[in-house]
Amino acid sequence: MMKKSTNQNAFKIICDIIGHKYVVSKQVTSHVKEYTCKCCKKQLTTNSNGDLTELTPTFKEINSILEDIYTRRMVRIK
Repeated sequence: MMKKSTNQNAFKIICDIIGHKYVVSKQVTSHVKEYTCKCCKKQLTTNSNGDLTELTPTFKEINSILEDIYTRRMVRIK
C-alpha cells in the first residue's frame, strides 16, 4: 500500500517539474471535455468560460447532466 503512494508522489513531482501530459478522457459535448494526466491522474474539465478547471464532484455532476441533455438533443435532431 505504501508503494503505491510513493509512486503517486513521484509522478506528481515529475508533473510539477516538466508539466502534465493531459489526454481527453471523456467528451461530454462538442465543447466540453474531461482531461486526465497520463502520469499523476489529475483530472480537469472545461468550465463555462472555456478555461480548464479541476474536476470536482460538483463539476462531475454538472458534466453528467450536461452530457445527458446533449445526447437527448442529438438523438432528437437525427
